[in-house]
Amino acid sequence: MKLSVAIFFGGLFGALGILFFLVAFGTDYWLLATEVGRCSDSLNDTREEITYHHEGFFWRCWFSGSIDENTNSIWKFWYTNQAPSKNCTHAYLSPFPFFRDEHNSTAYDSAIIYRGFWSVLLLLGVVTAVLASFFIICAAPFGSHVLYKVGGGFFISAGILFTLVVVMYVIWLQAMADLDNYVTIKKIDCPDFIIYVRYGWSFILAPVGIFFAMFSGMLFLLVGRTIHLHSN
Repeated sequence: MKLSVAIFFGGLFGALGILFFLVAFGTDYWLLATEVGRCSDSLNDTREEITYHHEGFFWRCWFSGSIDENTNSIWKFWYTNQAPSKNCTHAYLSPFPFFRDEHNSTAYDSAIIYRGFWSVLLLLGVVTAVLASFFIICAAPFGSHVLYKVGGGFFISAGILFTLVVVMYVIWLQAMADLDNYVTIKKIDCPDFIIYVRYGWSFILAPVGIFFAMFSGMLFLLVGRTIHLHSN
């Protein structure tokens, strides 16, 4: 009875972990940035601009908005509140705040290499979590302690990989993205330029998935060990 309960909750937590990982992987809201500035085309031509950016594994998108009292609200990024049309580019080639041909080659190349490692770890984490579910599904009909242990190990590995992904993204935003230099460049044409940067809901879902995957992995390792002890 206790073994069945452990298998049930292990499967439930594993399924939730995979769900959160897939949503974090497939949605482009790891970063949310709002740019506000008063820019000048000439001495007598000044305009206020606001641009919203969001990015994830696949895409980096941006769209314009209107300045109001809720300019910096996170709800401006919600699907129904976005502009009817927006621009998007591959996040791997132009991670925020970099654009190809707009930064010096050294900084851009370093950013691409770093984001390349981040992308590979994210992809490996998703694949590992899916493989873990495959092993657990195969283990259930046969009661194989080996498959339960392998599946549990894969869930824990997926949790570790996604932990590295989250840590690397924090390092990217806090140190590698060079936002101070980006703001300095923008202030040349827009003296009152301000940027607000925050982590998005795709980023927030990743740690939740890590918790469920790690807990599921430990439960399945325990299930495998228990079945092995009872079979001897």
